[in-house]
Amino acid sequence: MLTKIWAIFRKDLLIELRTKDSLNAMLFFGIVVLVIFSFALEAVRDSIRMAVPGILWVAFAFSGTLGLNRMFAAEKENSCLQGLLMLPMDRGILYLGKMLAASVFMLFSEVIIFVFSLVFFNLTVWREIPYLALVFLLGTLGFTAVGTLLSAVAVNTRLREVLLPLILFPVILPILVMAVEATNIILNTMDYRALKLPLTIMAVFTVIFATLSYLLFEYVLED
Repeated sequence: MLTKIWAIFRKDLLIELRTKDSLNAMLFFGIVVLVIFSFALEAVRDSIRMAVPGILWVAFAFSGTLGLNRMFAAEKENSCLQGLLMLPMDRGILYLGKMLAASVFMLFSEVIIFVFSLVFFNLTVWREIPYLALVFLLGTLGFTAVGTLLSAVAVNTRLREVLLPLILFPVILPILVMAVEATNIILNTMDYRALKLPLTIMAVFTVIFATLSYLLFEYVLED
């Protein structure tokens, strides 16, 4: 099973490293979001640190959605999806491989976007980085756990670029809210004991939806 998951993950990783279509779009969009907010909040520069958690997760969420939109669309356009479905393996394995690939792409873009945010908003966060890394990891896994399944649902529709955000964001809202809350605690209140609740909710959300998505994935790719 692990070998098959690794094969799916490696295939997506190699394709993306060759084309860089999704990563370029994700990074461009995320950085544009930062630039817009940087100018919009120029008047409150002294208190901008309070707004950074929300700004970061807006950039992460929208750039991540771009990546999810391309996850199955490229294979659908090139008639590769049917070949994957004909492989003698549980379709849940395809889900796990795709989810891990999406998580790696999203985490990579988040690191770059976060570095740019340090420059645009003049942040100093050396001591907070380990805590932020944990929040980014849990938030990303929860996002892609749902997003991979819904991307497969949307790929068979004509307006998949519009449909995916419409069905994704209402479902993913709890983890985005908890991710913003946890990031705000780290950057502003520094009451690390208060992190327990949002991190627990994010972890439970990720496990539940990853399990449900694994079980349901077999049915969503049917034409």
